[in-house]
Amino acid sequence: MELDERKLKILAAITETYLKTGEPVGSKLIAALLGGRVSPATVRNDMAVLFDLGLLEQPHTSAGRVPSHLGLRLYIDQLMPTQPLTLEERQEIEALFNRRNPDPDKLLEDSARALAKYTNCAAISTTMYKQNATVRKIELIPATAHTVVILLIASNGMIKNKVCRVDFRLTPKIVDFFTSFANSRLAGRGINEITRNYINSISFSLGEYTDIFSPLLTAIYDLCREASDGRIYRSGTSNLLEYGELRQIANQLFRVINSREELMDLIDRDENGVRVSIGRENQKLELADSTVIISKYKIGEDSMGAVGLIGPIRMDYARLLPHIEYFSQMLGKLLNETLEDQDDPGA
Repeated sequence: MELDERKLKILAAITETYLKTGEPVGSKLIAALLGGRVSPATVRNDMAVLFDLGLLEQPHTSAGRVPSHLGLRLYIDQLMPTQPLTLEERQEIEALFNRRNPDPDKLLEDSARALAKYTNCAAISTTMYKQNATVRKIELIPATAHTVVILLIASNGMIKNKVCRVDFRLTPKIVDFFTSFANSRLAGRGINEITRNYINSISFSLGEYTDIFSPLLTAIYDLCREASDGRIYRSGTSNLLEYGELRQIANQLFRVINSREELMDLIDRDENGVRVSIGRENQKLELADSTVIISKYKIGEDSMGAVGLIGPIRMDYARLLPHIEYFSQMLGKLLNETLEDQDDPGA
């Protein structure tokens, strides 16, 4: 059945009132919100039709109605008024990123914390493993005469580092030689291609220096494994306890949020842009009374990560959706700038 304009207005009014108050909405209030142009009796009839179509629910025996998950989906996709960010709101989000740290790991961690505080939901930020992720660069930074810090910069936005001790004295000439050697064999190569066997093969190509440089190559292999997994940062999980409808199922929600596998299942889909999964749309029983919002950010042309929110079904979608979209755009922009700075030898 195709809904006429009046029924759509009634559904929108019920949904917006419920999202603000959390209470079932009655026909008299809706009639008043529509300016008295429609009688309460007509509103009740239309509410009955919306109920039969599965767009409204009756939580208890009162005369009030609330939107169903299907009704919320229709509202978000078709009826929700767009609220473009004001200049002040953009500046407020940009201010969250003013203290840039050149380490993408730290930037992602700080972003999750800022997003959780800003929205009062549980927030996540992540890089995501891609089959085409490559090694961008290997760097060696001598710390002592026998200790070096190895940096691996990957195309999925990760900078991994590891301290490695060697049995020989590190000189500038040796550091330059190994850095050049490692980059000639590894830079531009897919991270998933850098297997233990591949590391052994390039190690053997060093001939008499194989045993000397093997600890450094083993450390690089370990860094590749870390970079390929990506990172997930979580913040604001305790915020969920502030919502009465989530308090009783908090333990189940915490289990999902603390499980890397469960979170990646929520995040790692092909959709770009902002994706909203309401309640049972999440296909996880633990999230049947929650909404998950995911917004992908990009490094270059690839979607390489995401920021997300987990919160109650009753949230201010019209405000939060443009905010999280702009937030993820800012995060992607800063990660791109950070990696470009690292690639610039004059930076």
